[in-house]
Amino acid sequence: QVQLVESGGGLVQTGGSVRLSCAASGLAFSAYTVGWFRQAPGKEREFVAARPWSTGSTYYADSVKGRFTISRDNAKNTVYLQMNSLKPEDTAVYYCAADKPRTYYPSGYFSRTYEYDYWGQGTQVTVSS
Repeated sequence: QVQLVESGGGLVQTGGSVRLSCAASGLAFSAYTVGWFRQAPGKEREFVAARPWSTGSTYYADSVKGRFTISRDNAKNTVYLQMNSLKPEDTAVYYCAADKPRTYYPSGYFSRTYEYDYWGQGTQVTVSS
């Protein structure tokens, strides 16, 4: 049984930092693409960052580029999201997701929620102004 469990969320002031973790079990983690998404109240779930299994490449939403960093530790089956210079508009529930290995990634693949097979339960991040 595949499980993704996020942790590290909480309340932080504007300009502060938070590191989210997502621990995976039940899958060959090193072979999976991992991503982070977020969903604010009344809004659709949106892409934040992704890192494919096969390369060291990273992908970010324009809104977080330069402030957030996705990384993975395959030995610990864990993916991280380091969030710096937080803004009130970053307030959301943050979800990690994983997708099976592929040999081809079509344009826009990493940002589409339906491409990911597995999801965590989410962790709340609230940025106070």
